[in-house]
Amino acid sequence: MAIVSVTPDRYSYLDFKSFFTTPVKVRLSRAAQKNIIQSHARLKVLLNKGTRIYGVNTGFGNLSKISISREDQMQLQLNLVRSHAAGVGKPLDKGLTRLVMFLKLLTFAKGISGVRLEVARQIIRFLNHDILPVIPRKGSVGASGDLAPLAHVALSLIGEGEALFRDRVVPTLLALKEVGIEPLSLQPKEGLSLINGTQVSTALAVKALLSADMLLKTADLAGALSVEATLSSRDVFIAAIHQLKCHPGQQQSARNIWKILEGSEIVLSHKDCNRVQDPYSIRCIPHVHGSSRDVFAAARVMIDHEINSVSDNPLIMNTGEVYSSGHFHAEPVAQALDMLAIAMSEIGAISERRIHLFMKGIDNKIPPFLAHNPGLESGYMVAQVTAAALASENKSLAHPASVDSIPTSAGHEDFVSMAPWAGRKVLRIIENVTFILAIEILIAVNSIMAYHKRLKPGHGTRLIIDSLKKDVHFTQGDRPLSKDIGIVSEMIRNGKIINTVQKYLELE
Repeated sequence: MAIVSVTPDRYSYLDFKSFFTTPVKVRLSRAAQKNIIQSHARLKVLLNKGTRIYGVNTGFGNLSKISISREDQMQLQLNLVRSHAAGVGKPLDKGLTRLVMFLKLLTFAKGISGVRLEVARQIIRFLNHDILPVIPRKGSVGASGDLAPLAHVALSLIGEGEALFRDRVVPTLLALKEVGIEPLSLQPKEGLSLINGTQVSTALAVKALLSADMLLKTADLAGALSVEATLSSRDVFIAAIHQLKCHPGQQQSARNIWKILEGSEIVLSHKDCNRVQDPYSIRCIPHVHGSSRDVFAAARVMIDHEINSVSDNPLIMNTGEVYSSGHFHAEPVAQALDMLAIAMSEIGAISERRIHLFMKGIDNKIPPFLAHNPGLESGYMVAQVTAAALASENKSLAHPASVDSIPTSAGHEDFVSMAPWAGRKVLRIIENVTFILAIEILIAVNSIMAYHKRLKPGHGTRLIIDSLKKDVHFTQGDRPLSKDIGIVSEMIRNGKIINTVQKYLELE
């Protein structure tokens, strides 16, 4: 079980891989504790002076002009959490929920939120016992914080709502009693600090980046397999050619494919053929894959910035001043995810076009649809149809969420980011692309094994072929393909394919 420290230091999306695979143990660093304690002390000074602070001694949103008496301020926070827990839909998965809570701790660790140390400790207790609040995935517009989903987290912290505990959804209070945790009693500003923030949007973005990183490398492997299987030219991936373009992702992708195909007798077998140029889906792999890599790199920077940002409101500054801003607005996350959605959709789209090449047959070497007895057999005809359906779905899903806005809170919150939707749909795109690449890999490997079996494949492609042969039964004649597609897609998802190659070849 991973042990993760909450500190004011800088984090990367890569630091959170373990959250999606296993429960985590969390501890609060001394620096984080000091920041939280000092921030809460500043808030108490302000309240004792009677300073007017939004959401602490005023109402919320369009009701912010209404003053709240001192004796009602704790009830205000409780009412806020209860009323805002209005999410709908299936719950977020375990990994996302763990990360949402941890990201909330990172904001508190900056010492700007004004909450007591006890609030952070309560979140840590939940994480260390893997008590995971049930967070409905729909209901946030990504501004004023991810209010509804984060309110469900806060609801569990105070012993209300439901939680996933020991693989059962139970009333949170029951889970707390089983491990001896007392419900949290909210003090001024604490409910507001718990529900304000971009933590749900950012957690979705972290999961998308981790998956997309894997797919970008896998896409080069799939592309190299198709280059080899379709008897296409390796020469178009020579490094000197791609140094003429200044895009680093393009150069990386070209180097990867050149390296994967090193030593291929299949490539050498058609070196003097009459084909002058290969289709764009082959020849322009570095240009398309590389562009998606560069967009990924830009999105990664934006999300890493958000991970390390304060997204609370109001802000209790180190100087003792208090400011209301819009740091809870997830526009950077939304735009980063929209860019990533387009980039990953293009990876799937060009992969589907490479699959299409096989359907037409390759010269006189590979029959249409890879059918051994065309007409009587359909081969991979409908596997390509499945890939086409997924690629088409991605075109709709890639429409940017961030260009949409719908006013909320009686128009007080008049421009919103829609970042959570941007996150959920990019994850759907990534899932679709995983299946498309699985289909391409399955078809390309079958082509090499059935029609180029007398020639040695490249160093990298051979590793993929050998790995697949252990899990997929390649047989002649028609057979149901769904299971094989599922097996290969899971090998992509869990990193088995890319890790098999990277044991012997260093890919970028």
